[in-house]
Amino acid sequence: MVEYLIFLAISTTIFALFSLGLNLQWGYTGLINFGHIAFMTLGAYTTVLLSFQGVPLLVSAFIGSIVAALLGLIIGFATLRLREDYLAIVTIGVGELIRLVVNNQELPVKDTWISGAFGVQSYPIPLSTAPNLLVRLVMIGLLTVLAAITLFALWRWIRTAQKSLLANSGKRVSHQQELVSRLGVGIIFALLTTAVYISGVIGLYDYKPAAGLMLLALLVLAIVFWRLEILVRSPWGRVLKAIREDEEVPRAMGKNVFWYKVQSLMLGGAIAGMAGAFFAWQLSAIYPDNFQPQLTFDAWIMVILGGSGNNIGTILGAVIFFTYDATTREFLPRIFTNLSSDQLGAFRIMVIGLILMILMVWRPQGILGKKEELTLSK
Repeated sequence: MVEYLIFLAISTTIFALFSLGLNLQWGYTGLINFGHIAFMTLGAYTTVLLSFQGVPLLVSAFIGSIVAALLGLIIGFATLRLREDYLAIVTIGVGELIRLVVNNQELPVKDTWISGAFGVQSYPIPLSTAPNLLVRLVMIGLLTVLAAITLFALWRWIRTAQKSLLANSGKRVSHQQELVSRLGVGIIFALLTTAVYISGVIGLYDYKPAAGLMLLALLVLAIVFWRLEILVRSPWGRVLKAIREDEEVPRAMGKNVFWYKVQSLMLGGAIAGMAGAFFAWQLSAIYPDNFQPQLTFDAWIMVILGGSGNNIGTILGAVIFFTYDATTREFLPRIFTNLSSDQLGAFRIMVIGLILMILMVWRPQGILGKKEELTLSK
């Protein structure tokens, strides 16, 4: 049970990170990116191939993020001066192009070259060997601090909604709805934080490499989330929101709209590239087919579920998605015993599509999104 919870925590963290990059591009800037997987692919393969050359793992992951950001720069210069639908079309093509190139090219692995179709295995993974007791206790301490900060941030987030309710009696109904939403989400996150913390402590003390990877992924997610929250509340973030609403307004105010879009595409790509490094480390062996377009649309589901333009909502969307995924994988075969595995897979996709349709009717802005910031209607 502990190993499974750690696995789910790593998967959710990786795709929360991946979706945060998409949320920056689409939720905050209004850039339609249907090839987000391209950034993850570059980040994963760059990290793995550099690690074979003796480059330290964290440095390899950082370089992978830079390479992914450079892809964003190239795509931006090629498409962002044109209409928005060109960006959507080009990103789909780039995502498939990179996967097919990797599949058909030979890759430098150790002292030889292998076909990309055979995949890459046996590459170094961070924290794969058991550290001594002192290091394990330090890691447990880091996890404890991270859990405490998370619980405190959730409490402050709920308190902010409560103060807004008291200060805005004229809009009492909307503020009550927001407080209820935040309270419910806060309770869910608090319970998940507790479960992940307990599993992490057990996994780190009786050392399991997956627990070390989980701690590293959670630390990176926390840092990225923290910096993104500061950025989107800064003047730079307000310009991105203005571009999303009507780019002619910031352009009339003298802002270089094109360059702001490029920056958003690059930063979102870099975050996805970092997610790609963790994705490769979790899998322990990567193949081109691991980077199918479906992963991009999974990220879109997470952003839409939680609410575009809301970083906490994006993480909530990732939690909901992987909870649904794990639950249906476990229980659907027991309920529908007459269905094959392919039919069950199709049924799972059909159900989540139905959930999205209902959500779009009932709450089109997502669970934590704001109607006035709804990107879908733009």
